[in-house]
Formats: sequence, structure tokens, C-alpha cells
Amino acid sequence: MYEISICHLYPDLLNLYGDRGNIIALKKRCEWRGINVNISDVSVGDKFDSELYDIVFLGGGQNYEQEIVLKDLMDQKKAETKNAIESDKVFLAICGGFQLLGSHLKTPEGKETQFLDAIDFWTLDSKERMFGNLVFECDFLKKDEFDGRVVGFENHSGKTYLGTNVKPLGTVIKGYGNNGEDGSEGAIYKNVYCSYSHGSLLPRNPKLADHLISLSLKQKYSYFVSLSCLNDHLEVLANQSMINKLMG
Repeated sequence: MYEISICHLYPDLLNLYGDRGNIIALKKRCEWRGINVNISDVSVGDKFDSELYDIVFLGGGQNYEQEIVLKDLMDQKKAETKNAIESDKVFLAICGGFQLLGSHLKTPEGKETQFLDAIDFWTLDSKERMFGNLVFECDFLKKDEFDGRVVGFENHSGKTYLGTNVKPLGTVIKGYGNNGEDGSEGAIYKNVYCSYSHGSLLPRNPKLADHLISLSLKQKYSYFVSLSCLNDHLEVLANQSMINKLMG
């Protein structure tokens, strides 16, 4: 029997707009397939040993919570987080958690805050609020007659720009995405998947949830081939109804 261990980083501080729902979706989609799941909450002052986990989740938070998290990350978890990313550990990072993995945040006044610099992207704070429902298309999810469209909810003033070795998670169809300028949404680097999508992201997008689960199982079990199919009728209806509503 397969088993997956999930680390929820800072669940008490980074849980904006129900981001914990991503953990719940991963857990249930594993359990429905008979896959055992262990979930560990790791917060400020706790040791983070990435070797213990197959998936690491980092949610979003407001500026106050992000400042607390940033100090702990820089003081205690920076090296371990960067090593885990370079060792192909599977990560999902949402909004503020997404930004923290980049190099820095720069304000309109020129003040610069250093982040983890684990992945080559950076964020410029702006006075513009990018707010509302979001639809984007992921090429890597296009298979078995699925069009690769993902839905979410964004609310951020930071504009994120990707470096040369980082691919976008998807292409914006409706909404702003990373910066409202270049049509990119989120980021992919090695097995790290980042997005500005709250909502929660994974419950309404089961194909993306299964992609992350499959990646983690392939990393852990050399003989793993594929996940068994689930009846995703309700999840597909939720996804398509939102897309139809937003696209008219």
C-alpha cells in the first residue's frame, strides 16, 4: 500500500481564503484510493526536516503574518527549504507563500525585502489591487479530453515576474495572474508549483491535485505507474460552472 506524508508549513499563520482546503483535498483524494496519508503541521520554532515529507504546502497570508513567517524561514528553515526544492521535493505554494520562495519584494518607494531566493522570480508591490475570480490554462494538464483550464480566486497587490529558468504554471484566460501584464499565472520550478489562486485551488481542480499526488508517488516509489480513477462528477461541475459563468 502506498503512503504519503504531507507537511503543512505555518497552518496557523498562512491560511488565507481557506487555503487549508488544499490539504483536505490532497488527503481525501489519496484516502479514496486507499493511500495512507500523514499530515504534519510545522510552524514558527518547529524543526523542518524535509526528508520526512513527500509534499510540502505553503499557503497565503496578510503582510503581518508574512513578516512573522519570513523571519522564521530566514532564521531556521532557509537552507532546508532550498535543499528540498533542489532535491525535487513536491511543493505547492499559494500567493504569499509563492512570493516568499522568490528573491525579494520591492515597494514603489524602492524599499527591498529579501526573501528565500529559492527560485528565480521576484515581486514588485503596487498600489493596484488584482482581485477577483481567475481562469488559467495549464498545458501539462491537457490530456484525456481535459482542456487544462483551472479556476481560482486571486487577491494581491504584488506583481510577480519570472526568471529565465522558471516556467509559468499556466496562461491567464480571465483575471490578472502574476502581474496583469504578461499573461502568466504562477510558477513551476522542478517539482515546485506556485499560484496566486486561493479558493481553495485544489478542490475545484482535481486534475491538478492528482498531478501533485502522482509526482510525489513517483518520487517515493520507483514502481508507481498511475493513480486509479475517481468519480469527479461534482468537482468537474464546480470547475465548469465557474468557467461558464466567467466566460459568459
